Amino acid sequence: MSKIPNAVKVMIFVGIGLLVFGGVFLGITLTRNVGKTDTEITMEDASQQMQRLLRNINVTTVSARKAAISDEDILSEAEELPDISGYPLSVEGSGQINVEIFSSPEKAGTGTDGWLNEVAERFNVSGATVGGKSVSVSVRSVSSGLAIDYISSGKYVPDAISPSNDFWGEMLKAKGVKVDLVESKLVGNTAGVLLSKEKYNALMEKYGSVNMKVISEATADGELMMGYTNPFVSTTGLNFLVSTLYSYDSDDLLSETAINGFKSFQENVPLVSYNTLQMRTSAESGSLDGMVMEYQLVYNEPTLKNNYVFTPYGARHDNPMYSVGNISSDKKDALEQFCKFCLSNESQQLATNYGFNQNSNYKSELPNIPGDKLIAAQKLYKENKDSGRPIIAVFIADTSGSMSGESINALQTSLINSMQYINKDNYVGLVSYSSKVYINLPIAKFDLNQQAYFKGAVQDLNASGQTATYDAVIVALDMIEKAKAEHPEAKPMLFLLSDGEQNTGCSLKDITGVLNAYEVPVYSIGYNANIEALKRISEINEAATINAASDDIVYQLKNLFNSEM
Repeated sequence: MSKIPNAVKVMIFVGIGLLVFGGVFLGITLTRNVGKTDTEITMEDASQQMQRLLRNINVTTVSARKAAISDEDILSEAEELPDISGYPLSVEGSGQINVEIFSSPEKAGTGTDGWLNEVAERFNVSGATVGGKSVSVSVRSVSSGLAIDYISSGKYVPDAISPSNDFWGEMLKAKGVKVDLVESKLVGNTAGVLLSKEKYNALMEKYGSVNMKVISEATADGELMMGYTNPFVSTTGLNFLVSTLYSYDSDDLLSETAINGFKSFQENVPLVSYNTLQMRTSAESGSLDGMVMEYQLVYNEPTLKNNYVFTPYGARHDNPMYSVGNISSDKKDALEQFCKFCLSNESQQLATNYGFNQNSNYKSELPNIPGDKLIAAQKLYKENKDSGRPIIAVFIADTSGSMSGESINALQTSLINSMQYINKDNYVGLVSYSSKVYINLPIAKFDLNQQAYFKGAVQDLNASGQTATYDAVIVALDMIEKAKAEHPEAKPMLFLLSDGEQNTGCSLKDITGVLNAYEVPVYSIGYNANIEALKRISEINEAATINAASDDIVYQLKNLFNSEM
């Protein structure tokens, strides 16, 4: 075999090097945007992609019609609530004397969240009697905020209620409902802030301790990205709100000092979540340093215990039991027997195994807070949660053929009723879609004039045709971006009201990168929907998806707008 000259070797190596470099360069050139359509494209690319998509979308602007605003548009509190059948009994008693109990979900669910159910089932076969009659209990899992609304409105009134803590009993009293405390503590629990270990250590190093005052100040100063749950429905969220106000003024949590402190705090809160799942998703994605949660849930989630530090705050969550209204003496005796059964060694050991009774030494710094102050705190939150920063929102209504009948009627009723829960300083527009996209109402400040146009536009919606969901989302996003040029301080949001189907127009893949770059959350509300399809678009920027049957969408939207609008 002949020897290759050195000069030839050099030329071969150079050639190989050029081929490798060329291949790498070509690969980089060809693949630099691979995968970014869905997740990571630049703002410039996103803008260009949005304009390309818009050029292919058939958009029609509809002349808005004013409709008179009247009290008849507003449903009563009872009418807003879904039928109680949507919250079936988790335990059904059959005794001659049966006591129905509303219970907060963390103890009336399944698995480690099913403590009260298991105790109730054992009680029902224990042979308990009152006056020679057999005794039993029925349990219905209802979140504390919803339970209060059922009872105070008279829509559905159980014999007893066991909320997460005594805030809700005090609020019922303030609403004029007769409730009597039967047991102050069925089982122990605490609310707390979960901070990433890195952030917790940083706060410890700077402040020397971590408590609500430190958390409030660090959040207000932009050092901590906190999230908490809706204080209108969540005990943990309401407790956090009250504790934050108290950290600014321990003498009067409704004082000007407390309110101004809350405003500065809220300016740097990226998320008040519709539910715990939405908050956890945001924390796990890294967009939050901290979130609120009950310890019982943390105890049962190894990933939470391992990755976060729990700092208790506010009032204890000791799950009291109240009788409601003027129940009979027999039922009162039966309820007292059940409470004693809950406090037995066997029942308490089960509770401990399920994560309750873990922080028994924790004592609240909060004073006893009367119900009228708690209600006022919720109102304060609603009025000040955006700290003077308005919201620009476009509602995207699915009017395709699959929405005809019950679904479109529920959409119209829920949107018109929910107008009352939208702050009037926000900016609102409306888009609808079927085979084409319609701008039914351009974005404007949600004053009485805009409300009248909004109502008329919603009333005029009709369902027919195919479903160009993502075309409508891009049109609405373009409207928001143009409005933001006039109101750069505003916070953008999209609300997609749909059954989740899409069969024409651009795809979710086409718009994912655009939504990601613009960072506009899409809250999706499903009307008898394909929820998985709606979740996919909401998860892009960590917004909530509401799976609402037609008969409970009014209440669901009320809570969503109290939280976000």
